[in-house]
Amino acid sequence: MQISRCDSLSEQVQLIEKLEIFKIQGRDKRGRQILRVIGKFLPVRVLSSEALMKYLEEKIFPSLGERPFSVVYVHTSVQRSENFPGISTLRSIYEAIPVSIKENLEAVYFVHPGLQARLFLATFGRFLFSGGLYGKLKFVNRLEFLWEHVRRNGIEIPEFVYDHDEELEYRPMMDYGLESDHPRVYAAPAMDSPVSTYSMRCIS
Repeated sequence: MQISRCDSLSEQVQLIEKLEIFKIQGRDKRGRQILRVIGKFLPVRVLSSEALMKYLEEKIFPSLGERPFSVVYVHTSVQRSENFPGISTLRSIYEAIPVSIKENLEAVYFVHPGLQARLFLATFGRFLFSGGLYGKLKFVNRLEFLWEHVRRNGIEIPEFVYDHDEELEYRPMMDYGLESDHPRVYAAPAMDSPVSTYSMRCIS
């Protein structure tokens, strides 16, 4: 999957909108609205931290309002070189989030974390993120466990996440890093994903 580089900030913000990386939809079983984040849709090579923050400030934070909310972060098929912005970027974005938003964030459901993400967050999570974020983190190995906390019919989950979840049932050692999750299996976006519905070029 190739995405052309976006030079202007406005182009990057429009790209974030098109990819539907962030989407407010549905509620968890405590009635809190959900901010859904799809890690695989984040093209870090063409997006700046300024663009991510601008999009959050203009599109997401106002919609969240002053009400409690939870985050469903889907880590499925995230590749470090393609979708991971780096620790310093993550921390700078988190620290720039308004205090009121941080206080209203009550839970983060981390779907398909994998062994590396678990070990990293267990080791450095408390030091990297202030405001008790690590204590709000809930690792979710399977979608069936997500539905224990989230109303299933209210949130859209891409097809490749279901495919990965099904494969984990047959290859459980992938959860512990003892079996490789071959990248070619999930290299192509699902046909119903927003990534496949436009030309992957920045809006002119």
